[in-house]
Amino acid sequence: MSRTRRFTLYSRSWCHLCEDMLAALRNLMAREGLPFSLDVVDIDASPDPSLLERFDELVPVLFGDDLNAPELCHYFLDEAALRAHLGLTQAA
Repeated sequence: MSRTRRFTLYSRSWCHLCEDMLAALRNLMAREGLPFSLDVVDIDASPDPSLLERFDELVPVLFGDDLNAPELCHYFLDEAALRAHLGLTQAA
């Protein structure tokens, strides 16, 4: 049984790039048949002002399951980086 992969997506409401990245992530994970959970953090609604300072111009920003993991991508889903993070081979 595959372990559930965890992701954190830093985003903001009414952000079409955020919606696009979320849809692309869901599509890739469904294609690969991998279970995942996702924490979506709205940087504008967060009580932590450092998130707005850190991610303001970069949203959406996707991180993997390790709190200390490097950023996987921002603006658009980087499928190659995500596949490498998940240990998957490149799509043919």
